[in-house]
Amino acid sequence: MKKIGIIDLGTNTFNLLVAELNCEGYTILHKNKIPVKLGEGGITKDYITPDAYQRGLNALQDYKNTLNEYGVDEFYAVATSAIRSADNGVQFVNDAKSQMGIHIHVINGDQEADLIYKGVKQSISLEEKPKLIIDIGGGSTEFIIANNKQSFWRKSYQLGAARLLEAFQPKDPITSEDVNALELHFENSLQEMFEMTEAYEVNCLIGSSGSFDTLAEMICCKNGAPINWKKNKYYKFDMHDYNQIQRIINQSTFAERLKMEGLIPMRADMIVICIVMINYILNRLTIHDLRASSYALKEGLINEIIINSTQWQKSLL
Repeated sequence: MKKIGIIDLGTNTFNLLVAELNCEGYTILHKNKIPVKLGEGGITKDYITPDAYQRGLNALQDYKNTLNEYGVDEFYAVATSAIRSADNGVQFVNDAKSQMGIHIHVINGDQEADLIYKGVKQSISLEEKPKLIIDIGGGSTEFIIANNKQSFWRKSYQLGAARLLEAFQPKDPITSEDVNALELHFENSLQEMFEMTEAYEVNCLIGSSGSFDTLAEMICCKNGAPINWKKNKYYKFDMHDYNQIQRIINQSTFAERLKMEGLIPMRADMIVICIVMINYILNRLTIHDLRASSYALKEGLINEIIINSTQWQKSLL
């Protein structure tokens, strides 16, 4: 059976997925993530700092070694907000190719949103009623309105958690003034999204990737069931549980969050920004149905490769 690898070069984490193709689609053999924090210190300046730059190259080398260990036949690497918006992003792509033979495909926000949709669709039955899908990244946040057959609208905004954290620098713990400033920014930035959700009568929010994974994990730990919820591919939030955990996070200091079960250190600073955004959207749209998808861009890209690999750059091992 053919084995393929996916490297997703995000602003916060570099993700690796190794899969084996079969007659039913694919089987995931290995998943890993490295907290590279590529946007740290430079995301608002459109620059990858030297330390972050080196962390990124080191992570790619680690993943190249893992791909060799699994005997992967070919792999695909895609980069998102931090690299596409950085002045030295092209240099990073060139260094990855010259030093490790890794061809990185830098995708735009529309392509990123499309791959996220195709990943989420594999984990959750979207049904006919349109849903709002949100992927809060470090550099950008993607919004998609879609059902089980198609995406009706999608857009990528420069509203990633790392970008907002660096731009607004909220106090520790976050204050009501900080929250108000962020909410005003969301209101001014997301007018088109709000108009589209109202037009499609959206009443369900599906989150993918880091922040939603973290919230699901924290709730499971708090309820005494720290099992890997991702085995079910998705998680449906009990809104009472969600409201409890978001209040705890909002009232906590960074030092307190570092000790919270289910919250990895890399997300201890950004999770507060994510909570403010999620709360604002839930309240603004009066949504009471919140779910998390454990599938996102990586799984969406595998789906695309199975259907049509010719449009994606790949590296052969």
